Amino acid sequence: MVYSNYSKSNMLNQLRQMGLSENEARVYLAMLELGPSTMLQISTKAEINRPTAYVQIERLKKLGLASTQTKGKKQFFIAEDPNQLLSVIEEERKAAEHKKEELAKFLPELEALFRLSDSKPQVRFFEGREGLLRMQEDFLSTKEKHIYSIASADNVLDIFPEHPSTYISERVKHGIHSSLIYTSSRGDFLKEKDNASLRESKYVSAQDLPINIDLTIYDDKIGIAALKGKPSGTIIQHSSVADSFRSLFMLFWKLIRPTD
Repeated sequence: MVYSNYSKSNMLNQLRQMGLSENEARVYLAMLELGPSTMLQISTKAEINRPTAYVQIERLKKLGLASTQTKGKKQFFIAEDPNQLLSVIEEERKAAEHKKEELAKFLPELEALFRLSDSKPQVRFFEGREGLLRMQEDFLSTKEKHIYSIASADNVLDIFPEHPSTYISERVKHGIHSSLIYTSSRGDFLKEKDNASLRESKYVSAQDLPINIDLTIYDDKIGIAALKGKPSGTIIQHSSVADSFRSLFMLFWKLIRPTD
């Protein structure tokens, strides 16, 4: 049999699409071209070593695509009629249907496990000033374009004195609005810049709210940054937990009386 490199390559691709491996396809084509042949002849034609060729032939025999013939002391290997490929395809179809039926039996259990894993909070930890900066980057990824925060402004500015010109500026560029409850030894000093900062803030005295954290609620996440001592933080991702914290924030927000 004589064929171009293109047609041989095309036939190899077609055989692979029918379920044969690369080496199985090479061996089968070699056997079709050679007729009854020895293992050495087949491996040479298929351009693979003899042990590999032997393994492929055994597989082809199981598929009904190859058989053996003994003449004297020599064993010859023969390709079966290509029409047998129809049976191979039919067997593949039956196997796929069987797998589909088996999957349907325990798919509900798999889905239950998936729902269970989805209900578990995902927690990420951050350390140091650089870690808190990475948390801020995540805040800016909010899809809802609104964040809710409770923070000690003094502690935030101690760690990030550039905070107004970096994080807040980036938040405004992203069109992200902020609802902020904060404490500060400077009193209610943020209000005058609320409009320019896409922010609505409410001040609470440190005596009434003695905190050293920055708690931020956004989308289905909660970011909690410890600002006293060695900075560190945690982001918890869980829709129910985030919604509950957001509800607590809104209740607290309504209870805060406006300052004069």
